[in-house]
Amino acid sequence: MVCDACWTTSPLDCVASLCSQESESEMVKLTMIARVTDGLPLAEGLEDGRDQKDADFYKHQAKALFKNLSKGQNHPSRMSIETGPYVFHYIIEGHVCYLTMCDRSYPKKLAFQYLEDLKNEFEKVDGSQIETAARPYAFIKFDTFIQKTKKLYLDTHTQRNLAKLNDELYEVHQIMTRNVQEVLGVGEKLDQVSQMSSRLTHESRVYADKAKDLNRQALIKKWAPVAIVLGIVLVLFYIRKQIW
Repeated sequence: MVCDACWTTSPLDCVASLCSQESESEMVKLTMIARVTDGLPLAEGLEDGRDQKDADFYKHQAKALFKNLSKGQNHPSRMSIETGPYVFHYIIEGHVCYLTMCDRSYPKKLAFQYLEDLKNEFEKVDGSQIETAARPYAFIKFDTFIQKTKKLYLDTHTQRNLAKLNDELYEVHQIMTRNVQEVLGVGEKLDQVSQMSSRLTHESRVYADKAKDLNRQALIKKWAPVAIVLGIVLVLFYIRKQIW
């Protein structure tokens, strides 16, 4: 008899197939590390090329989040951000943002412990060079550690990961969860306010310059006849003096 769910005839094969599908659906989809001060991407977990269209879309969102974080607003050091069927999780420490994107079904606790592992290793290996990095993905070699660590968190049912889930010392309940449109929308609104403020400042300067010109023209119109008459009188006085 063939199982409709996994198209296998062996019960053991069926269980293995279903577990594999579950792990695949819950896996970490994207990992990126960026400098918070300017949003510069420092490292990334390279993907295998599948679902490239979606990958590009969510990478663009991740970079938009980094740009939003670089604006110096008072952002939480840990946050979860829902986007479609996925969730971005990030932690900020030492002016560096460690971000991953997982399926919504992936345990939040494991996602943040995964980021903690990346943070600890990145600080140890490349921490002294973070501030001086001048080009994007200067630490692309860190991908090797990202891939190795991601495999450890792939199966949520391993004894190691179950122990992490049961670790009462690491709590994530208080970490805020928001929607990506809400987070990026706030940044866009602030950009609009900033642009409007700059435009109003420019227009007020133009208005002030025009007002000065109008005042100058008004003074000229007011005193020009007096100056002309005074000039004529002085010329006549000079001519009369020369004749006599």
